[in-house]
Amino acid sequence: MNRKRVAVLISGRGSNMAALIEAAKDKTYPAEIVAVISNRPDAGGLMVARANGITTELVDHTAFGKDRTAFESALQAALEKHRVEIVCLAGFMRLLTAGFVKQWQHRILNIHPALLPAFKGLDTHRRALEAGVKVHGATVHFVVPEMDSGPIIAQAAVNVRPGDNEKDLAARVLKAEHQIYSLALKLVAEGRVNTDGDRCLIDGAPLPNTKTLAAGTIIPRCSSTGK
Repeated sequence: MNRKRVAVLISGRGSNMAALIEAAKDKTYPAEIVAVISNRPDAGGLMVARANGITTELVDHTAFGKDRTAFESALQAALEKHRVEIVCLAGFMRLLTAGFVKQWQHRILNIHPALLPAFKGLDTHRRALEAGVKVHGATVHFVVPEMDSGPIIAQAAVNVRPGDNEKDLAARVLKAEHQIYSLALKLVAEGRVNTDGDRCLIDGAPLPNTKTLAAGTIIPRCSSTGK
């Protein structure tokens, strides 16, 4: 199997990064994590990656001041060094320029702790609770220049329970994140995801209407054979 070479970009503890590393330990998984790159030297995920035998790189954004182009040039050099084919953002707290995103079009993924297009940006769990929604969740999408706006590859929904606080809700959503990120990367690495305008097609079919997701749902659904 020609496994796709993947780099995971992090800024913090790397919980989703760890889930991807775990999935990729299965030699039948179509992607391998060849590098973990952080823009912060104190990111806890760097130690986790090293403990799993993954090469790490530091591209500290503070060394470049406000020069985003220089920072992204260094980031691109690190990706090229490891012959990366797919990039996964996992709590990477830097906005990427349109030029960088264009280089990686349909090859750069992000995970967001909400059911996009609802609750873009930060503090998603607090905002979901304040809005009184009954269902919350997580989304994996292709990255585009607009924040949290790319074509959706996979989503998972969880119930918002009476009495939930941000911590409780975040913990349940995080479990869903771990499930769908490895699924989404698998689908992309297998070449089963294409785009039609602003939406994804999985095996040539559109995803279900995300507005009707029920709690506990993970889309797209895949059988044990991967189809």
